[in-house]
Amino acid sequence: MKATWNGTVIAESDKTIIVENNHYFPPESVKANLLQDSETHTTCPWKGLAHYKDIVSDGEVNSDAAWYYPEPREAAERLGIKNYLAFWNGVEVSE
Repeated sequence: MKATWNGTVIAESDKTIIVENNHYFPPESVKANLLQDSETHTTCPWKGLAHYKDIVSDGEVNSDAAWYYPEPREAAERLGIKNYLAFWNGVEVSE
Protein backbone atom coordinates (compact mmCIF):
# COMPACT_ATOMS: atom_id res chain seq x y z
CA MET A 1 0.00 0.00 0.00
CA LYS A 2 1.08 3.55 -0.66
CA ALA A 3 -0.03 6.85 0.91
CA THR A 4 0.39 9.88 -1.36
CA TRP A 5 -0.37 13.56 -0.93
CA ASN A 6 0.48 16.52 -3.12
CA GLY A 7 2.34 14.20 -5.52
CA THR A 8 4.63 12.93 -2.76
CA VAL A 9 4.74 9.40 -1.37
CA ILE A 10 4.36 9.70 2.42
CA ALA A 11 4.39 5.98 3.28
CA GLU A 12 4.72 2.65 1.52
CA SER A 13 4.35 -0.85 2.98
CA ASP A 14 3.04 -4.32 2.31
CA LYS A 15 2.45 -4.74 6.06
CA THR A 16 -0.38 -2.32 6.78
CA ILE A 17 -3.08 -3.24 9.29
CA ILE A 18 -6.67 -2.48 8.27
CA VAL A 19 -8.95 -1.18 11.01
CA GLU A 20 -12.32 0.40 10.25
CA ASN A 21 -11.41 0.65 6.53
CA ASN A 22 -8.20 2.57 7.28
CA HIS A 23 -4.75 1.26 6.45
CA TYR A 24 -2.37 1.76 9.37
CA PHE A 25 1.26 1.92 8.19
CA PRO A 26 4.21 0.69 10.25
CA PRO A 27 6.21 3.66 11.60
CA GLU A 28 9.36 2.60 9.73
CA SER A 29 7.47 2.77 6.40
CA VAL A 30 6.56 6.44 6.86
CA LYS A 31 8.82 9.29 5.72
CA ALA A 32 9.11 11.00 9.10
CA ASN A 33 10.83 14.03 7.56
CA LEU A 34 7.48 14.91 5.91
CA LEU A 35 5.58 14.92 9.22
CA GLN A 36 5.46 17.38 12.08
CA ASP A 37 3.69 17.05 15.40
CA SER A 38 0.25 18.58 15.80
CA GLU A 39 -1.40 19.66 19.02
CA THR A 40 -4.62 17.87 17.99
CA HIS A 41 -5.88 14.84 19.90
CA THR A 42 -9.13 12.91 19.66
CA THR A 43 -10.48 9.96 21.59
CA CYS A 44 -11.86 6.77 20.13
CA PRO A 45 -13.99 4.77 22.59
CA TRP A 46 -12.18 1.50 21.87
CA LYS A 47 -8.79 2.55 20.42
CA GLY A 48 -7.93 5.32 22.88
CA LEU A 49 -6.28 8.72 22.51
CA ALA A 50 -5.20 9.53 18.94
CA HIS A 51 -2.27 11.87 18.31
CA TYR A 52 -2.06 13.76 15.01
CA LYS A 53 0.66 14.92 12.67
CA ASP A 54 0.68 17.48 9.87
CA ILE A 55 2.09 16.52 6.48
CA VAL A 56 4.48 19.07 4.98
CA SER A 57 5.36 18.68 1.30
CA ASP A 58 6.64 21.22 -1.23
CA GLY A 59 5.96 24.08 1.17
CA GLU A 60 2.32 23.08 1.70
CA VAL A 61 0.83 21.82 4.95
CA ASN A 62 -1.97 19.28 5.30
CA SER A 63 -2.98 19.78 8.93
CA ASP A 64 -3.82 16.75 11.06
CA ALA A 65 -3.70 14.44 8.02
CA ALA A 66 -2.03 11.56 9.89
CA TRP A 67 -2.95 9.98 13.20
CA TYR A 68 -1.66 7.25 15.45
CA TYR A 69 -2.16 5.67 18.87
CA PRO A 70 1.01 5.68 21.01
CA GLU A 71 -0.84 4.04 23.91
CA PRO A 72 -3.84 2.22 22.44
CA ARG A 73 -6.44 0.59 24.62
CA GLU A 74 -6.21 -3.17 25.03
CA ALA A 75 -8.52 -4.14 22.15
CA ALA A 76 -6.61 -1.94 19.68
CA GLU A 77 -3.23 -2.97 21.02
CA ARG A 78 -4.09 -6.61 20.31
CA LEU A 79 -4.51 -5.62 16.65
CA GLY A 80 -0.93 -4.35 16.64
CA ILE A 81 -1.58 -0.72 15.67
CA LYS A 82 0.53 0.89 18.40
CA ASN A 83 2.42 3.80 16.76
CA TYR A 84 1.20 2.80 13.28
CA LEU A 85 0.02 5.78 11.21
CA ALA A 86 -3.20 6.18 9.25
CA PHE A 87 -4.06 9.00 6.85
CA TRP A 88 -7.02 11.05 5.68
CA ASN A 89 -7.85 14.62 4.60
CA GLY A 90 -6.86 14.28 0.94
CA VAL A 91 -4.15 11.63 1.37
CA GLU A 92 -4.67 8.93 -1.24
CA VAL A 93 -4.07 5.38 -0.04
CA SER A 94 -3.79 2.89 -2.88
CA GLU A 95 -2.09 -0.34 -3.94
